[in-house]
Amino acid sequence: MLLRTFVIALCILGAAVFASAQNTASLTADEKPTYDETLAKRFGGNDNGMKNYVLVILKTGPKDASINGTVRDEIFKGHMANISRLGDEGKLALAGPFGDNDRTYRGLYIFNVSTVAEALKLAETDPAIKAGIFIIEATPWFGSAALMGVGETHKRITKTTP
Repeated sequence: MLLRTFVIALCILGAAVFASAQNTASLTADEKPTYDETLAKRFGGNDNGMKNYVLVILKTGPKDASINGTVRDEIFKGHMANISRLGDEGKLALAGPFGDNDRTYRGLYIFNVSTVAEALKLAETDPAIKAGIFIIEATPWFGSAALMGVGETHKRITKTTP
């Protein structure tokens, strides 16, 4: 449920950023937001406000159907705790589940690391991956450094935690 809330919040944040960008495009030079070098450095952005990440797709694993009940509940408690820990450490920029799909995609991680090897090492700390509920695929991804502000923003807009 926490992941669902997080993804919903991310979608809302994404829509707000898109709307803001649309509004900014019509502003005069004097009205446009100014470059914030401190923020850019804090988020690790280049001159274009971008940075390297690694995208990890979590897919249904070979043991998903065979792990049930309290064992599964405990694994997913650990899964959620691991997501929180990695986010608090600044290593995980974003995590969330996918909706129903025909590709066995279950969720994603966007890691704040430069190499796939680093991301795989972090992903393997997930109890659900260790248990075989999920398997993973990873690829480098280049995106907005502002993504590093999502976790902080999410905490500020979260009223309740499931």
